Amino acid sequence: METEERPGWRRQLREALRPEAKGPPLSRRAVRVDVVLAVVLTLVALVVAARYPSDGPVFVVPRDEYGVPVPPYPPTPGARIVPDQTSGPPWPLVLLSALPLAARRRYPLAVFGVVLAAALGIGDRAGWITVLTCVIGAYSAVKHSRYRTLAPVVLVVAAVPAGLAFRRTDPVLPGWSSPVVVLLAAGVLAGTVRYWRRRLAAGRDRFAQLQQEQEESMRRAVEEERARIAAELHDVVTHNVSVMVIQAGAARKVMDAAPERSKAALLAVEAGGRAAMAELRHVMGLLAAATDPGRADSPADGLEPQPGLGQLDALIERVRAAGTPVGVAVSLPPQPLPTGVDLAAYRVVQEALTNTIKHAPGADACVTIGYAEHWLEIEVTDTGAVRDSAPADGNGRGLIGLRERLAVYGGELTTGPTPTGGYRITARIPWRPA
Repeated sequence: METEERPGWRRQLREALRPEAKGPPLSRRAVRVDVVLAVVLTLVALVVAARYPSDGPVFVVPRDEYGVPVPPYPPTPGARIVPDQTSGPPWPLVLLSALPLAARRRYPLAVFGVVLAAALGIGDRAGWITVLTCVIGAYSAVKHSRYRTLAPVVLVVAAVPAGLAFRRTDPVLPGWSSPVVVLLAAGVLAGTVRYWRRRLAAGRDRFAQLQQEQEESMRRAVEEERARIAAELHDVVTHNVSVMVIQAGAARKVMDAAPERSKAALLAVEAGGRAAMAELRHVMGLLAAATDPGRADSPADGLEPQPGLGQLDALIERVRAAGTPVGVAVSLPPQPLPTGVDLAAYRVVQEALTNTIKHAPGADACVTIGYAEHWLEIEVTDTGAVRDSAPADGNGRGLIGLRERLAVYGGELTTGPTPTGGYRITARIPWRPA
């Protein structure tokens, strides 16, 4: 068991010591601020070091065997002279204790190590400015380092020798603000600032992600709405225009020989045009209502309900008037069909008969509608074209739209030729939950 837990412990340690990804490049303003800060602190440190130079040699007064100074004062010419141990710190160490702060954001741990090493080299001769540069280096190490776990550990370890080195600073720091406490407080402050900045950045990222998801959902909704509008317009226009084209062609052919038949055909064209305009007005009215929520339409505006199987007789009559015989066998459930299912069933019959008019001129059609326990079954067949005609233009949008429409209600569409050369369209739509 211990051997199994050890790799996991090592993996966690490696993850903790692994540096974070590099952040965005530093701005010019941040670089300028760091350079100015480092230069100012360096000049102050040099001024402080120059202001307290060495006090000169110290005369070591001879003492007797009991440690009592031997007069006279001042010491006799035989007294030993030693250098003053309170001389100012070396200038190279003073420079290294402040000037590296210019790169405190780019190399925070390295800068803190150099500044702390120079401060330890200065030792008892360190002043308040040296303590200040170490505090800034410690703050920068915790706040800007990519090693979020290693940096606090380094700070805690470095606080002990720093506290010993700065215990005799000039002026002496109070007990409550010893160098150890000051360095650790700077680290805690840097960690807190870093934590809240990470939380703020995460909040911004989450907001941007939510905004992007919202825009994406709106884009998908617009695309779906456009597809729905295209399907509705296809269903409305294709059938009626196809009937009108057939009737207009028939009227043109018999206009001279049989004016009465030509008149009947033109009346059928007019009826088809009126039906197409009524359905187009309905679709456009719905779109206008959707884009203008404050609009209050009344029934007098000319809007009609969406078509359903209740309008199937009118559809069949228009197809028959176009010269296509249609046989009908309808058996509907005793309960009213849901509005969406009723519309989908109507569109299936409409699309199938429209395809018969366009692609199989002269064919006979048969519409059969029945129902099972939970399914509404629709079958539309034709006998195939009996006379030559120019190939009708089509891109398959109608059948694709039918499949998508039926898929919304859990239905399915099957199409294909019959063994006798005709064409069959079969649809199954659940009309009530199972």
